[in-house]
Amino acid sequence: MKIVIAGGGSVGTSIALDLLDRNHDVTLLEQVSATAEKLKTLLPGVTVMAADACEYSSLSAADVRSADVVIAATGDDEDNLVVSWLSKQEFGVPRVISRINNARNEWLFNESWGVDVSVSTPALITSLVDEAVEVGAIIKLMKLAHGRMRLIEITLAASAPAVVENLTLAELNLPDTVRVVAIVRGDQPIQPASTTHFLELDHVILIARENATQDCASAFIG
Repeated sequence: MKIVIAGGGSVGTSIALDLLDRNHDVTLLEQVSATAEKLKTLLPGVTVMAADACEYSSLSAADVRSADVVIAATGDDEDNLVVSWLSKQEFGVPRVISRINNARNEWLFNESWGVDVSVSTPALITSLVDEAVEVGAIIKLMKLAHGRMRLIEITLAASAPAVVENLTLAELNLPDTVRVVAIVRGDQPIQPASTTHFLELDHVILIARENATQDCASAFIG
């Protein structure tokens, strides 16, 4: 695939190297000319351009219109939103992935700004901290499907109805807005089936509509 990355910082360069190892055609845009020149040496095989990815002319020069994926990976949320919007609205890129630097800005990174998938490192780290200490709480992991769906995790407490009543997945009668996609028991991943029972400290991974993350509370939170 042809992939264009905006931002030549540590995140952008790491992504470029990983994608190059996977035999993708990678172009990286870096605004600071001196940095771009260094990256040309450090990233052999990657097409590095000294250009402002927030400018239409720069994206056009990088032939973004033919890209399969654009990754907005700068350290500035405003820049990432501009890159995402231009890539989607002006160049029709099929898939736009954007980095979120400040978790407070997460609400902006949606389809209206051209973002197909947003990745918030601060929010992910917070979720991992919550996961380590929270039992019986809904931990929001990431958004999917243009923000319409949410991947969530619940670590079951002994008081969870699913545990107390020894209910199977089928007996939970979860609403259509929620699906159990995996269970992690100890260090063993389990594919959920209709006959699956739940145990205390099971990590239940669910996908739910963005406005329906509480719909699973009656089954998994005591």
